[in-house]
Amino acid sequence: MPDLFTVIADGTRRDLLAVLLEARVSGESATGDVSVGELVSRLGISQPTVSKHLRVLRDAGLVHVREGGQHRFYGIDTAPLETVEDWLIPFLGVEVEIDTAAGGAFAAWAGASVPAPFRRAAESIPDAGDVGSSLGRAVADAQHRASSALHDASSALDERVIEPVRKRLGRGGV
Repeated sequence: MPDLFTVIADGTRRDLLAVLLEARVSGESATGDVSVGELVSRLGISQPTVSKHLRVLRDAGLVHVREGGQHRFYGIDTAPLETVEDWLIPFLGVEVEIDTAAGGAFAAWAGASVPAPFRRAAESIPDAGDVGSSLGRAVADAQHRASSALHDASSALDERVIEPVRKRLGRGGV
C-alpha cells in the first residue's frame, strides 16, 4: 500500500477527492459515485490523467470503483484519512487525552477532553454519528452569523461615520 501522505500530496488527487466528497455529501446520485467522464468534465483534465490518479487513489484505499455497463463510477472512502487526521491533530493544538467521563461513542469520536457544555449537547443527540455533522453545522452557522454581523457593522460605520466625515472634509465620494 502506498504512503497515504504521498498520495494526497498531489493536487490533482486532492481535487478528485474533493469532487467525490462533494458528490457523496450533496447526494447528487443515489450511491454518491461519480463517473470517470463526469470527473473529467468537472476538473477539465484528460481522461488518461484522471484514470491514472484514480488508480493511485484506489491502490491507497481512498476510493472504490463500481462498473456499470461500459462506465466506471468512483466513490470516496474516507476511513484511510483517519491516519492523516491522527497525525495532524497534535499540530492543531488539540490536547489529546481520553475523557472516559464523556462516555461511549462521543469520547471515542472526540479522542480528547471535551468541555462539559459540548459533552452534554453531544450526549443529547440520539445518533452518535450525527455529532460531527451537527457540531460542524453549528460552527458554520455561527461563523456565517459573525461574518454577516461584521459586514453589517462595517457598512454602518461607512454610512454613519466615514461618509459624513468625507463630506465635511469636502471629499465627497473619495
